[in-house]
Amino acid sequence: MKLAHLVSLLPLVAAFRLPTTPGDVFVLAGDMLAETPESVLTPASDITLASIPNDEHYTLTSAMHPDHMVRIKSTEGWCDPDVKSFTGYLDVGGGKDLFFYFFESRGNPKEDPVIMWINGGPGCSSAIGLFMELGPCTVADNPKTVNDTKPNPYSWNEHANIFFVDEPVNVGFSQARNGQVVGTAEEAGQDIAAFIDIWFDTFKEFRGREFHMAGESYGGRYLPVFASAVYDQNQMLVAQGKEPINLKSIMIGNGITNSYTTTESYFPYQCTVHADLNHTVQNIGKCIEMAESLPRCKKMLKKDCIESHDATSCSIAAGYCAQTIGSSFLYAGVNPYDVSKPCTLEELSDSLCYPETKKIGTYLNLPDVRKYLGVEKEGQWDSCDYGVGNAFAATLDASGQTWLYVSQLLERGVAVLNYVGTLDFICNYIGNEMWMEALEWTGKDKYNAAEYKKWDVDGKHAGEYKGHGKLTFLKIWGAGHMVPMDQPKHSLSFLDHWLKNGKVE
Repeated sequence: MKLAHLVSLLPLVAAFRLPTTPGDVFVLAGDMLAETPESVLTPASDITLASIPNDEHYTLTSAMHPDHMVRIKSTEGWCDPDVKSFTGYLDVGGGKDLFFYFFESRGNPKEDPVIMWINGGPGCSSAIGLFMELGPCTVADNPKTVNDTKPNPYSWNEHANIFFVDEPVNVGFSQARNGQVVGTAEEAGQDIAAFIDIWFDTFKEFRGREFHMAGESYGGRYLPVFASAVYDQNQMLVAQGKEPINLKSIMIGNGITNSYTTTESYFPYQCTVHADLNHTVQNIGKCIEMAESLPRCKKMLKKDCIESHDATSCSIAAGYCAQTIGSSFLYAGVNPYDVSKPCTLEELSDSLCYPETKKIGTYLNLPDVRKYLGVEKEGQWDSCDYGVGNAFAATLDASGQTWLYVSQLLERGVAVLNYVGTLDFICNYIGNEMWMEALEWTGKDKYNAAEYKKWDVDGKHAGEYKGHGKLTFLKIWGAGHMVPMDQPKHSLSFLDHWLKNGKVE
């Protein structure tokens, strides 16, 4: 990773087709009069995942979605030997293919809810979440075969069926066969909404299941936008006589839902003692520089990015704030994703301070692994696609007022859990706390009046939380940007409670 690009990824630097034919009968791809290819399942109204073999991709098409298709294969026994798993592509239209991994629940797959997980970036593969954080397995050292993985006892599929989706197109193993580029969360959200509808329409055993959308980092921008696209699409599905997606919640981990408060929070996060940090992160000299620059940064962002949103002026404001505030962590000598750990600029540029990313790359680029997973995309797998990141930066997507989507979801009864590891600098808990208290919604006064409560795991103090109605904020001690990796037992604890009763304990 180029250091200049890393800085550009800091905050502010930087259609689905409606169904026209009623019914849910599957139709074959290609000429209906031709002999049925072995790779295409016979149309059936009761098709299930159990119908999918593991020798090759099977193609599924639906009369409800004539311009889309699913290519899926079973990978049962891979990664998690005790559950059924699948990989494949979902063509969401126009030659855009989203790659996914799917694992059934270790508990009760026929009744447990469904979770979709996405990583951030923008442009980073959800394979990072799968193999480093909350997936059923991790990659063994020096991987050489498809079986060089180790089970993760704290995987989020303990009591849920879970997707890991590479999005938008060109991320991970996803591809755009016609050279398309996606540069905004709103555009990517249309692809995700189509993906979700097609999956639930295709595999009817999941219809009506509770559906939760989760992710981290730039997921704080993605998830409110994506969930809103799913919610709005539901209204159209009902009008078509179809069953809506049972969207229950979004779960944001160390997200950047408000890039403005995130930028503003960099000063207090680095220059005061707070949470479970017993020392300041930054030196005095740099703190003084930040304190002097912050008022001007806030004024410029408010005037040029929120009030006018002029592309040129907002870019200038973003550049100033990135140079004076956002890049300040470069002088601290710490891992910006976990300030309790050191990290050199060379390590940051090489592996984002996490050598595990290179091990995952080695594994996913093994020819046998790619063949087994059914990967069609040519070229090497990379943890992040910087072309995607640049496309989002060019549209100033991070400057969007994402919190407005959050308030609208809350007003419609969709629950929001914002969980944050307190050791993360990049998308820290102070900036998240600020936007949540400023959020305009009918529960604002009662949420702000709520007091923080002690959060325990196995009888030990693990953080604190507050909430009102459908909105909950959870701070997790001893965790950085990737909570499920840093505190796996804690992450599984809040997840289980959240899925059961919409609370974190």
